[in-house]
Amino acid sequence: MYKKEFEIRWSDIDANGHLANTAYINFMSHTRMGFLMKNGFGQQEMAKHNIGPVVFYEHIYYFREVFAGKPVTVTLQLKGLSEDGMYFEFAHDFYDHKGRNFASCEMMGAWIGLKDRKLTGLPSELFENLNSLDHTSNFKVLTKEDTRKFGKKPKEDQPGLS
Repeated sequence: MYKKEFEIRWSDIDANGHLANTAYINFMSHTRMGFLMKNGFGQQEMAKHNIGPVVFYEHIYYFREVFAGKPVTVTLQLKGLSEDGMYFEFAHDFYDHKGRNFASCEMMGAWIGLKDRKLTGLPSELFENLNSLDHTSNFKVLTKEDTRKFGKKPKEDQPGLS
């Protein structure tokens, strides 16, 4: 399982003195990018393939507070991947210095072509690299319908949407 350890900085703390929700997002992003960069998804490789990641959503579930002074560990697993690699879903778990799980997150995204700004599948080498990440026990092959299960696109004629 891929994981990274983080020290909680002063800027990671909110007004209640515990880890701020923005820190969770930053720690997850840093963990994902660590895995991706080690597996062929660095800036140069992505520019060569003319792709970049986009996030559809991040759902974070908080179980207990965590405070500064002790390191935290963030894990990364692959929860879903489409057959062409276009869509992906990651699972993150957060652990305190005693190994207690204090939060988890589901994150879904896709790859976009940087010139045409349209969703695109992965080249086979990158697909294999991404698929090499440990899978969750409930891993599934994703379809476009899986990306639509939360929320709905606003109508352009709704008041306040201009």
